[in-house]
Amino acid sequence: MIKLPALLADINIQSLPAEPELILDNLAITTLVENLIILLLVATLVALVARWLKIPYVIGLVLAGLAIPRGLSVGLNPELILNLFLPILIFEAAINTDISSLRSTIKPITVLAGPGVVLSAAITAVLLKLSLGLAWITAAGVSVILTITDTVSVIAAFRTVPVPRRLATIVEGESMLNDGVAMVLLSVITAIHLQGGFSAGEGIKQIFVAFVGGGLVGLGLGYLCVGLFRQLNDDLSDILLTVSVSLGTFQIGQMLGVSSAIAVVVAGLVIGNLALKETSASIKVTLLSFWEYAGFGVNTLIFLLVGIEVHPSILLATIPAALIAIVAYQIGRVFSIYPLVYLLNFFDRPIPLRWQHVLIAGNVKGSLSMALALALPLTLPGRDQVVTLVFSTVMVSLIGQGLSLPWVVKKLQLSKPSHLRKKIASLQLNLVTAKAAQAELKSLLETGSLPKFLYEELFADYQARIANSEQELREFYNQRNLIFSEGEVEKEYVDGLYRRLYLAEKGAISDALSKGLLPDDISDEYLQVLNEKLLALQDD
Repeated sequence: MIKLPALLADINIQSLPAEPELILDNLAITTLVENLIILLLVATLVALVARWLKIPYVIGLVLAGLAIPRGLSVGLNPELILNLFLPILIFEAAINTDISSLRSTIKPITVLAGPGVVLSAAITAVLLKLSLGLAWITAAGVSVILTITDTVSVIAAFRTVPVPRRLATIVEGESMLNDGVAMVLLSVITAIHLQGGFSAGEGIKQIFVAFVGGGLVGLGLGYLCVGLFRQLNDDLSDILLTVSVSLGTFQIGQMLGVSSAIAVVVAGLVIGNLALKETSASIKVTLLSFWEYAGFGVNTLIFLLVGIEVHPSILLATIPAALIAIVAYQIGRVFSIYPLVYLLNFFDRPIPLRWQHVLIAGNVKGSLSMALALALPLTLPGRDQVVTLVFSTVMVSLIGQGLSLPWVVKKLQLSKPSHLRKKIASLQLNLVTAKAAQAELKSLLETGSLPKFLYEELFADYQARIANSEQELREFYNQRNLIFSEGEVEKEYVDGLYRRLYLAEKGAISDALSKGLLPDDISDEYLQVLNEKLLALQDD
């Protein structure tokens, strides 16, 4: 028997071939890992500072990237951005989208993400050509890239000020679909550039094939995944399956010449709305948490890396051009939103004018625009300058529009205050403060800092406040269909309160499942009941 140590001793390490390319590759990988660790630490610090300063996280990431020394680089390849980062961003948005919430808003979403994107991109392309002197093909590519909106920044603004749920659904749905539409248009523009020409018939045919073919590929792979989910009953296996489907769908779409983005969107919708409903609640929580982390990680890396790649001096030099680009795409947005919504109001539930203002003010650019800029063909005229222009435009948009958006939404007063809402808020304030005081009393009693007789007296006083507030709230809820304020039924607002309560219950169940405190079968039944209650609530 040959012993392993003896066998290893017979091997002359010095005799092994030392290829310079292999050594350089190893050094590059080591440097990449070290730089990624630094970026993760920076991102953690940025999260803390952003929360302390109360600014959007993505804005903090860009500013932090600008402050990082230029020597730090991870050398991301555009192909890596296109084939890894983009599918993750698109799939993460799709798998979290509830199709049932899109039913009442599918018409405005389709109009804004379809004809709206085409019209806005066309107007923006003309303005960029005239103002910046870009080549027509380059102006067309940049205009399509700048039609994509950043949902993260808009939804972050919505969390600071209450907005109608229907408006939030329109914003999320339009952002998800216009990503796919923009990528289809960009692929057509790239084909025109590479082939040197393109007829209108060929363009329409390619767009049709891209959409229909992408939808069919997404449906097929999505339903295949649904069948595999029924066989698998393991959270780790399901995670691997969804990762394979998201990345694989994108690659298959490219090989078949259809829209990879549309395919990934459809596959994500099918999996999120069919496959996840047939899995246990604990597996669903684990899966959605993984994809939330994946999307967050990709956004973090893109924003940080863009801040690193763009030198502050270059950013300052391109700010005038970036401001021109922002004005151009906002003009395109204005001349697409107002006319199309005006026509849409004749055929669908009207969209108020103030909501349209939000759709324009919320036209913030984000990580997907930067990722698509990096994926532009290397032979595109002025590509390097265009990439820098897009990066600068996104940064100015995030900092300027991103910081001002909450103020704009607040000034528009999308949700009218009423006496009833103020009364309910006052009662909720009593509950929050009284229960916090009771928790502190319990802590003082347990540590021996408060005598028991005094604890019981103070605790009873707070309990009386809680009981009175709960009684008044119960009366409001029991009369929910009879409550009027300023001549309008307040059912929508009370339904909004119920929606928050049901979502809080779902969150508590998810937390208990992740800790193994509840069985899956009982939890699944109750979650189904909560979902039915949520769907029954009036859509504001």
